[in-house]
Amino acid sequence: MFILHLINICFAGGSTLFIETSLRRSLDKENKDGSLEITGQLGDVMKESAKIAYTFARAFLMKKQPDNEFLVSSHLHLHVPEGATPKDGPSAGCTIVTALLSLALGCPARQNVAMTGEVSLTGKILPVGGIKEKTIAAKREGVSCIILPSENKKHYYDLAKFITEGLEVHFVENYDEIYDIVFPH
Repeated sequence: MFILHLINICFAGGSTLFIETSLRRSLDKENKDGSLEITGQLGDVMKESAKIAYTFARAFLMKKQPDNEFLVSSHLHLHVPEGATPKDGPSAGCTIVTALLSLALGCPARQNVAMTGEVSLTGKILPVGGIKEKTIAAKREGVSCIILPSENKKHYYDLAKFITEGLEVHFVENYDEIYDIVFPH
């Protein structure tokens, strides 16, 4: 069985990144030792961020749905398309968590949402750079809702009105807040 979830838009610098997740091999209930394969010409910092996101997503799902062992037992594949383009940095952490949870829940996340923010092992959303470039990239893609770390609020409000006009923006401190926005059920 193959499942592919195209998830939101994570913006990096002045461009957008799409995060894809797929089930490589079904639940292994006996072993309970899932895995995550990561592809897409990612740099060391982004690979590390993906591992942190995976660990946090597993713990978060166990807290939200203790009976859902999908992330603990499944063998997953996380891919950031455009493999010829090098990518690095921790900014996609919250987007990776969202992609993994979308796959585990069997539920697409809210569409037309872009997000950025490093995620810690405890779910804290840490600030990132390039808010102006990332906001412009999101608008260029036609995104109507963006999620930013709370600590980047000043950077966002320093932007010209024509850049922020028409955007629904959410400033978050913890992944719980993102979850409520992208999985409103």
